[in-house]
Amino acid sequence: MTGTGQKDSQRWRGFQIIDACLAPGGVPLPRLAARVGQTPFFAYDRALISQRVADLRKHLPDDVALNYAVKANPMPALVQHLAGLVDGFDLASAGEMMTALDTTMPAERISFAGPGKTRDELTRAVAAGITVNVESERELETLSEIGRKAGQRLRVAIRVNPDFELRGSGMRMGGGAKQFGIDAERVPQVLRWIGQHDFEFLGFHIFSGSQGLNAAAITEAQSKTIDLAIELSAHAPSPVRKLNIGGGFGIPYFDVDVALDLAAVGQGLAEHMPRVRAKLPKAQVMVELGRYIVGEAGVYVCRVVDRKESRGQVFLITDGGLHHQLAASGNFGQVLRRNYPVSIGNRIGQAADETANVVGCLCTPLDLLASKMDLPHAVVGDFVVIFQSGAYGLTASPTAFLSHPHPSEVLV
Repeated sequence: MTGTGQKDSQRWRGFQIIDACLAPGGVPLPRLAARVGQTPFFAYDRALISQRVADLRKHLPDDVALNYAVKANPMPALVQHLAGLVDGFDLASAGEMMTALDTTMPAERISFAGPGKTRDELTRAVAAGITVNVESERELETLSEIGRKAGQRLRVAIRVNPDFELRGSGMRMGGGAKQFGIDAERVPQVLRWIGQHDFEFLGFHIFSGSQGLNAAAITEAQSKTIDLAIELSAHAPSPVRKLNIGGGFGIPYFDVDVALDLAAVGQGLAEHMPRVRAKLPKAQVMVELGRYIVGEAGVYVCRVVDRKESRGQVFLITDGGLHHQLAASGNFGQVLRRNYPVSIGNRIGQAADETANVVGCLCTPLDLLASKMDLPHAVVGDFVVIFQSGAYGLTASPTAFLSHPHPSEVLV
């Protein structure tokens, strides 16, 4: 790998560089673009995904299962690739359900979470034989009706809204009033109700936050999650067999971010596992990760279609934009906009000799992919690469905005 310095080398972590071109999956960008047939496109490097799973297996305790949260990236080929690497899938919609069921992952290792599941979605989940992570009492009652009609005993777990959150997380999924899960203090009565009806109770799903980069905070949240599960298990109608402790493992998006210390997270979880084995001897503990598995393995590639100067500033205008990669534009939850790591993908190793703004093709000033960034001198036809694009990219973006064509996705 070549680069202009340590900072850039970290941004290109794992990706091959061939003849000054970024080469996802070993395919240089010009050749990959010709193969895809268009820009913009997303490219996901299967070797980097496999390596990330291997790293997780190395550092997490052997008796902790690893689930993939399909919402992070539901591209069918990518999900199929992960079906052979992880222990289960976690879904958030019927669309994701269909993708997961088309893979080799057994239905009994698939779970369905998320608020606002419709009767149709629940009916389909019951028919498929997957586990429903119940988010409300009403959802539970609806499931009971569906089960009676279908003559099936339903597999359920309770999604618990804990009274704590993951400190420093980018997105807080637990603590306080939330649309996610059933408040922890209400769970005992819900468990009693389950015991009076024909359900196969499996366990708990407790998710307190995501995009955490502090290993100590993640370990603290995992400890609290285990304590809460043990406390609630006293009210369960049968022994807890599945305990999904969520994820929260983040990836560094900005220069100020420090990568998560995975070894420290694994060591912290290992220290808590004896407590689980003693108090919940039949429980399979599982970690649910999405962004951490695929986020750094993906790039968004667009092409410079115009170069202009305006009152002393350089603008590289591309055929991409926020309609494909909303998060990189700063419009997906950032309070203060910061640049994602961006490079000129066919000029890797060249000196960053100018300051430029990278913008998309949309008629809005929000369509800003990089602001006043030091980059190699780029011309029309060059490739702009946005890293950290493997998760919450295409499917988290307003692709219909201004009716531009959809980008392609490739797994290489």
